[in-house]
Amino acid sequence: MGAAAAPPCPHPPGWPKIGPVITLQRHLAAWAYQNAWANHRLLKACAALSPEDFAAPRTSFFPSLKATLNHIVTVDWMYADAMERAMAGREPHPDLASFYEPEQPFETVAALAPAQRAVDRRFIALCESLGPADLERPVALLRRKGRVEEAMHRLLAHVFGHQVHHRGQAHAMLAGTAVAPPQLDEFFCANEADLRAAELAELGFSEETVWPQPKA
Repeated sequence: MGAAAAPPCPHPPGWPKIGPVITLQRHLAAWAYQNAWANHRLLKACAALSPEDFAAPRTSFFPSLKATLNHIVTVDWMYADAMERAMAGREPHPDLASFYEPEQPFETVAALAPAQRAVDRRFIALCESLGPADLERPVALLRRKGRVEEAMHRLLAHVFGHQVHHRGQAHAMLAGTAVAPPQLDEFFCANEADLRAAELAELGFSEETVWPQPKA
């Protein structure tokens, strides 16, 4: 008979011991904080644009920075409402189209930024309130195809992906202006904490807020 198989190694030899395992809830909360931070950094840059540059036609999925950034906030309103209704055990919103009437509710960055910050904090509050059972909680939406339901964790992943998608488009459009587009990928790496410290402070967050250390 051959030698007995060696027991599985939890990590390669020589690597440091694995620390506490992060929960999916904590990871989703970190994404909610990242979402708020990236929007804050991007909108600070956009605030330096003239109203004409903000609304000027550009090449992307939506035809301007104004249209793109308005789309982000209105879609966030729709999904935040749906998730909050699910958490409260309420029926889904009867008219999703109302979140897009008007399609571009904000004419300026100064008007749009507070609305974006407010809905970002709704996602943070939602993610911070989730318990293990809430991750699979169905979130209902009344689409044109009828009532659809998505698990909370999947819908949150979609929302954060949607944000990244359209922020990237806004970032590229900003590169065509006199305002330099800011780095939007300096959030998750621990060794880049100094690069986001100013914005986290402006938002009232900290590294400990986003990644709280487990109690001994």
